[in-house]
Amino acid sequence: MNLLALPAFDDNYIWMVHDGARALVVDPGDADPVMEALDAHRLQLAAILVTHHHPDHVGGVDELRSRLQGPVYGPAREKIPQPFEPLRHGDRIEVLGLHFDVIDVPGHTAGHIAYVSHDEGDAPLLFCGDTLFSAGCGRLFEGTPAQMHESLARLDALPGSTRICCTHEYTLSNLKFAAAVEPANPAVASHLQHCQALRAAGQMTLPSSLALERQINPFLRCEEPAVVDAALAQGASDRSPVPVFAALREWKNRFR
Repeated sequence: MNLLALPAFDDNYIWMVHDGARALVVDPGDADPVMEALDAHRLQLAAILVTHHHPDHVGGVDELRSRLQGPVYGPAREKIPQPFEPLRHGDRIEVLGLHFDVIDVPGHTAGHIAYVSHDEGDAPLLFCGDTLFSAGCGRLFEGTPAQMHESLARLDALPGSTRICCTHEYTLSNLKFAAAVEPANPAVASHLQHCQALRAAGQMTLPSSLALERQINPFLRCEEPAVVDAALAQGASDRSPVPVFAALREWKNRFR
């Protein structure tokens, strides 16, 4: 299997997996990059996977139906362009011989889902939309801090080798925030330097790995003493994980 990230808009990635003949795409907010990749690699479009309803994730779905030779999958509790096959937590689908388990991850939106495949040996493949970013997480447009914290915990339960295919190139700004939260964290400083070099060379910073995120992502580190202390300084009501997460998320919302 081949994993491609198709740049879209200013900082989106549309993920494509293909076997040389057929492809699936995830969150095609824009049809044009998908069409170009299908033509360049002479691929048939076998399925579309959608994580949530925001326009930059579904805007290209209807235009791609003329090339689609399979279903559109999406969250059952969200308004996705019809027709689509609704999915809920615990469902499993098969595309291109890969099996994807569906995980409910509300917070960014009320019905957001993620897809994880364990078929690629020791490195599971996670399509998590706007729930988990490298060194960050999505804004809470429709969910609560408790929901998002629980959603991230579900993703954090996956193997450390999991490849995190999120849908925005936010890594540098997220790492700068992570450095403000944990200025003494050497993993954050090292990865920031690495990603700055990647971006200067015109390269992407993704996919990340869950093992790396556990070292650098403050939203996965809400029980680390330094993160807790930083959150308390920003107004967290106590040292428990949900108030810590909530304070971090509010801080990130206004961080520049």
